Amino acid sequence: MKLSTAMITVLATLTLLAGVGAAAAQGKQQPMPMPMPTPTPKPLVVEPPSIPAANPADVASLDSIIAAVYDVISGPAGKKRDWDRMRSLFMPGARLIPTGPRPGGVYGSRVLTVDEYIERSSGFFEKEGFYEREAARVTEQFGQIAHAFSTYESRHAPDDAKPFQRGINSIQLMNDGKRWWVVTIFWQGEDEKSPLPEKYLKK
Repeated sequence: MKLSTAMITVLATLTLLAGVGAAAAQGKQQPMPMPMPTPTPKPLVVEPPSIPAANPADVASLDSIIAAVYDVISGPAGKKRDWDRMRSLFMPGARLIPTGPRPGGVYGSRVLTVDEYIERSSGFFEKEGFYEREAARVTEQFGQIAHAFSTYESRHAPDDAKPFQRGINSIQLMNDGKRWWVVTIFWQGEDEKSPLPEKYLKK
């Protein structure tokens, strides 16, 4: 059966409209998901570690705080050190950094927090007497910051004629307007490759 041109045009138009309607209906049945809003991250709040209150006499001057550092780690075998006193000398985030020879002829350092130093040292102090004193010091200061090249001598007993170890404590300190704080102690022991220069042995 032959269809007229007009009829063909009408049928084509109806078919097109039906397809558009079906697509529209399908779109209503499966709506595109809306993007979820990204929550604003809350800032990470880190509580600073609690620092025990210092004895004012320990932190009143450069001389007193350096003397306190040596005194607090010194004592006979088995004597528990006053670790809260030690903690009170160091500012939050302070570091202790021993440096020494490694296999292969190189040198390396280990970065410790105050509590890590305490944990590593406690066992040694339970078995060995350890007395460390300052033999000489070279100090530089600008404003609120200071650096002390402090020559140390270590003995197992305070009356030992000779130290079993000597070296340099490189001590960085800061004064906050009320007291002195130790920021870093970075040290190396004397050995055959690195004897102490005469300038660091003079008072």
